[in-house]
Amino acid sequence: MAIEIKVPEMGESIVEATVGAWVKNEGDQIEAGETILELETEKVNLEVTAPATGILETVNIPEGEIVNVGTVLGTINTESIEKIQIQDNTSDSKKELELPNNTKTETQAKKSEDKDVNITPVAKNLADKHSINIDSINGSGRAGKITIDDINTEINKNNQINTSNDELPVPQESLETKKRITKRRETIAKRLTDAHLNTVMTTTYNEVDMSEIMAIRSKYKDSFKEEKGVGLGFMSFFVKSVVQALIDFPNLNSEMQEKEIILKNYYHVGIAVASEEGLVVPVLKNANTLSFSQIEKSIADMVTKTKTKSLTIDDLTGGTFTITNGGVFGSMFSTPILNHPQVGILGMHTIKKKPVVINDEIVIRPIMYLALTYDHRIVDGGEAVQFLVRIKEFIEDPQKLLIEN
Repeated sequence: MAIEIKVPEMGESIVEATVGAWVKNEGDQIEAGETILELETEKVNLEVTAPATGILETVNIPEGEIVNVGTVLGTINTESIEKIQIQDNTSDSKKELELPNNTKTETQAKKSEDKDVNITPVAKNLADKHSINIDSINGSGRAGKITIDDINTEINKNNQINTSNDELPVPQESLETKKRITKRRETIAKRLTDAHLNTVMTTTYNEVDMSEIMAIRSKYKDSFKEEKGVGLGFMSFFVKSVVQALIDFPNLNSEMQEKEIILKNYYHVGIAVASEEGLVVPVLKNANTLSFSQIEKSIADMVTKTKTKSLTIDDLTGGTFTITNGGVFGSMFSTPILNHPQVGILGMHTIKKKPVVINDEIVIRPIMYLALTYDHRIVDGGEAVQFLVRIKEFIEDPQKLLIEN
């Protein structure tokens, strides 16, 4: 009996995906629930699992093709697995008579080795295709898991070795590596282009003295971690400050449609997180109702989900304003790009000690530059400047923030 493998429902507003990589090949034996292939959508990558145990009989859609919900990706033959099981049982019985009980067959040993290797299915498939020895690879993923990027690095190394050993002139093509644009990268490119074409982006800047917040963290970080089970970071202060500033300046929490502006009376703050495949923006829903510890726990959960590629569509939708922190990569100064159709994004940067004048005296303070990019069609310059100054006031005097909240 042939069982169809179909593109599953992928979440609201997502109707198509790109076939990323087939983990299994035609003729492979697969178990029900085992990953067969990966689909790339504009927001998250989805693993398609086997609906039944059997043999992968046909692969209908090759890697890189666009598919819609319900498209038949391939078929599984469940009848052939029964014949194989009968043959295997007979074969195993004979082998048990021929071999001592403590002796493993070569196939059994190979299966055991494969099972013990900490590698993603997609990376394993790519390694097999290019005959890459994975035993000596130190995985860059979580808990040392070998990722597809690690395998690509090994492939590039092998190509460079082969090129260096070639005494003949090397064609230019062999010095270049081509890779397919993923659906997510394609979507990122499209959205950045849309932001430039459909908004009037302007950026205002300010600097903020981080002394007070750093003192609070230093004083309470141990007790906070002990009581709440999570570290006290800077981001919770900025989320609280942004929410209060959005309440005071509602145009920054809006969206423009054809002939109207939609002011949003809820505060879903997106937090930009770097991933292997580009920036993703998980959303803190109803951030105005969250405590400091709830914000920190939610952000930690976002980072974990991003690393393990377990973000859901719901995690990534509904944002009304975005915060991005280039400071984690050492950025001193940058101009963030709007997450259209949002009309505001706050850029944080690295903290540097700088000389500043306070009460006519030069003192050294930890300073961070802030950047607010906004859609000038909706937000006036004076309003944007006041919004950013409001955030600066809260960060430099956190007691105001606590009173307002």
